[in-house]
Order: sequence, then structure tokens, then C-alpha cells
Amino acid sequence: MSTVLSASPSTSQASGVEAELNYLAPGDARPVNYTFEPPAGTPWNSGTSDPRRVRIHNARPLAEAGEISLHRNGFQLVSHRSALKDFSDDSLIRLVYRPEAEALLRDITGAEKVVIFDHTLRDSANGSRANASLREPVRRVHNDQTFVSGPRRVRDHLDAEEAERRLQHRFAIVNLWRPLGVVEQFPLALCDARSIAADDLVPTDLVYRDKTGETYSFLANPQHRWYYFPRLRPDEVLLLKIYDSLEDGTARLTAHTAFEDPDSPSNAAARRSIELRALLFWAPDHDTR
Repeated sequence: MSTVLSASPSTSQASGVEAELNYLAPGDARPVNYTFEPPAGTPWNSGTSDPRRVRIHNARPLAEAGEISLHRNGFQLVSHRSALKDFSDDSLIRLVYRPEAEALLRDITGAEKVVIFDHTLRDSANGSRANASLREPVRRVHNDQTFVSGPRRVRDHLDAEEAERRLQHRFAIVNLWRPLGVVEQFPLALCDARSIAADDLVPTDLVYRDKTGETYSFLANPQHRWYYFPRLRPDEVLLLKIYDSLEDGTARLTAHTAFEDPDSPSNAAARRSIELRALLFWAPDHDTR
């Protein structure tokens, strides 16, 4: 079972922290990020970083009060304990973790069908952007899909007939993020979807060895309202809205980034986490368009 609340008595009264987040500076060229070591002379990430010091509010009190939800704010905290203890075995992740994640997403969102299309392990001490099986935390403000690449994902992962049928009704993409130990460093900062403006979004190429995807980078905006959940535990997961086809005021996406927490102890344990991305489809009678 899962519940939509979680508390940490030692931190739930903290108001938040001041920290630096890495936005993208305005520019004319389309940004490009590589998922593998690029050719000699080509940077991993193009575009100029625009670091901004912002207030990142403690979201736990709001979550406890039921004032944060996936479809209103673009993210949500859920209490859920996984049956899987060893995340080092990819076959067990697929056999145990993915099915329970599918069930959790159906339970929380009411989706009729869930299709998980990837998962990523991260480790702030041992991960590397050059290692596809163990990545480092991403410290750039971003969103994993765009309004162009979202529908493309449906066609990538369903047969043609079902894809066209599903695209006629509501669907979404959600990132389910779980820490594999208590988060003491590089927590996730999450931006309230209601504070994001269309002009903040910058389509960005994400280059794989066999294809080029598209994500959003973000320009700085003083209206952005940032949150985090201090000391997340392995029995807690974050749901992040990556894409939603609805255009009725529902949160269509959010921005997120790992950040250097000034409250992290000097001997903080490395941040280890697993995230998976899933397509969510609702039945036609759920469609509000």
C-alpha cells in the first residue's frame, strides 16, 4: 500500500535553504547535451551556465497538509517501501521493481495503463556521465521531455495502431525517483509548475549513440518557486511530471535539478538513487479534453 504523506520530525519545521541552481543563459544556438563521451573537441554540454542563488523551500509541511500534488504542482511525495533491497542487479530491477512501480503509478494516478521505458541509477561518489549504468546527479535545471518529444515517446513504445489510438486521449510521462539511502547530499530541487512561464523553456538536443532526443533546459525566472524534501528516505518516492497532454490548467511539466545543500554534513554519505520514466494512459471516459 502507499500513502500520499510522509514526515521527518527532525526537519519538518525547517523553512528551507539558500542554494545555487544552474540555469541556462540566454543564447541563439540550440543547446546540445551528450549522453556519452562526445567527439574530441566537442563539449559534453553546450550553452552557457547561468548560476542563480535561490530560496528552496522545505516542502514537507505542505505535503503533510495535502497541499502538494502531481497534477497541480508537477511533483508529489509518496510513502512506499519497495520489496527490492539490492538495486545492483539489473535483472531484479526489471523483475521486481518495475512491476511494483507500475502498480504504484496506477494506484496514485488512476491511469489505465503504465509503460515503463527506462530506468537510471545515480551515485554522487561513483557515478559518471560517461557510464550509462551508473550516472552522476544532474546539476542543471531541466525537464526530461518536451511538448514535441512527449508524443514521440508514445510512438516509440507502442505499436502504431495503439499509439495513434492512445494519442487521441490523455496521456502523461512521469519520473518516479527513489533514494537508495537517506539523502544527505545533492537532494532534488523541484519547481512548482504554476510558477513556470512558457518563455522559460528552451528545447535542447539530448544526443544518444543511436538517436537524438529532446529535453527542456530553463532560463532563470525570479517567479520560479523551488521546493525540496530534506533527508528523503528509501521508503519515500517522488513523482515528477515530465509531460501531460492536458491543457486545462493541469501541471504539464516541472523543472528539477540536483543541488549542493548547504546543510549537508562534511561527512555526508554519497547520494544514491534510482529513477524510472513511465508513460501513463487514461481510459477515454477519464479524458477531460
